[in-house]
Amino acid sequence: MRVLRGGAGGGAGEGPLVLFLHGLGATADVWQGAAALLPGRWVAPDLPGHGGSAALDAYTFAAVAAAVADLVDPAGTVVVGHSFGGVVGLHLAAVPGVRAVVGIGIKVGWSVDELSRAAGLAARPPARFATRDEAVARYLRVSGLAGLVEPETVDLGVTGDGDGWRLALDPRAFGVGEPQVAALVATADVAVVLARGEHDPMVTREQLAAHVPDPVELPGLGHNAHVESPAAVRALLAPLL
Repeated sequence: MRVLRGGAGGGAGEGPLVLFLHGLGATADVWQGAAALLPGRWVAPDLPGHGGSAALDAYTFAAVAAAVADLVDPAGTVVVGHSFGGVVGLHLAAVPGVRAVVGIGIKVGWSVDELSRAAGLAARPPARFATRDEAVARYLRVSGLAGLVEPETVDLGVTGDGDGWRLALDPRAFGVGEPQVAALVATADVAVVLARGEHDPMVTREQLAAHVPDPVELPGLGHNAHVESPAAVRALLAPLL
C-alpha cells in the first residue's frame, strides 16, 4: 500500500493523528493541500485498487476499511474521508483509537438505476488508451478533478499497460454497492461530522440532515471541496484537533 505521511508530534498531550481517505478514482495526493495546513501528524493512503496500492480480491466498503485499519493510531485518530472515502471512514468508527469521523461529499442517496450502472462499470475491463495524455484526461473526469488540478501533476492516477495506458483505478471498486450511511451513522459511538460543498451536485444538505442534526455546508465549494479549498477543510477539523 502506498502511504503518504507528514507532520510532527505524537507525544503525550499531542493532538490526534489525522487519517485522510480519498474518493473513488483519486489518490492520496488530493489531500496534500489540507495536510500542509495541519498542526500535527497526518497519514493518507492510496486506497486498495487506487494509485500505487494493490487491488483487493473483491470490493466492499468494509473490506477497504479493513485494509487501512492498521493506519489508525490507538492513541487518537480523526478520520477524514471524501465521498467513497467518507463511507470507508464510517466503517472505521469502531476501531479503537478513532475519536471522530468527518465525511465530506458522501453521496447518501442511491437509486436502483445508479447502483445498476455502478455494477456495470465494475464488470467492465479497464479502458486502455494510446497515450498518457488520454489516460490522464479520463482519470481527471472519473475522479472529479478536471479543472481543479493540472494534468501534468497527475502521477499515480494512471499507469503504463503494455504499449498503452490505463487508469490505476481497479474498476471493480465501482461495485461496492449501496453505502448504507444511515446505519453506519446510527451505530457510530464517536462524533460524526457530515459536510458538503454548497454546490455539490452529489448530495444535498437536506439529505445529510436526515442522518446528522447539524450538517456543515462549505460556502462556494463543490464536490471536491478539499481540493478547491484546503483551508475550509482545516477550519472544519479545527474543533476536533
